[in-house]
Amino acid sequence: MGLLDRLLDLVKKRETPGLTADTPGLKIVAEAFDPVVADSAVLSGSPAWVSTAPAVLRHHLLLPPDRLAEAAAILAQDGYELRDQGVSGELAQVHAVRVQVLDALHCAQERSRMAGLAQRLGGDALGWDALQPEAPA
Repeated sequence: MGLLDRLLDLVKKRETPGLTADTPGLKIVAEAFDPVVADSAVLSGSPAWVSTAPAVLRHHLLLPPDRLAEAAAILAQDGYELRDQGVSGELAQVHAVRVQVLDALHCAQERSRMAGLAQRLGGDALGWDALQPEAPA
């Protein structure tokens, strides 16, 4: 098994069938926009978050419009989809979205990764939120 095959296996393990970023009835169950607050504190302080269920992890980024294709290509390598949300001044507001089961370590790693990517491309990472389906009544 080559390196590419192993990487593809990792991406496939992160994918969760059934839940997509477009699944109806998603609600925000956790959000982290304050860099001072640890991701573990965000998740532990979010009573609506179901730790064992998959969630849509959505990073909020501001990127130069001429770098969106580059960002999308980089993010796609790890299973993220880049979605345009409009323009804020000279920067495009985008969401990098992926379905995965959340834990504090991976949220922190991805937050750091998004900050590095945004800085490298001349933008900014604002934070992230997580969405899960509304629990049936």
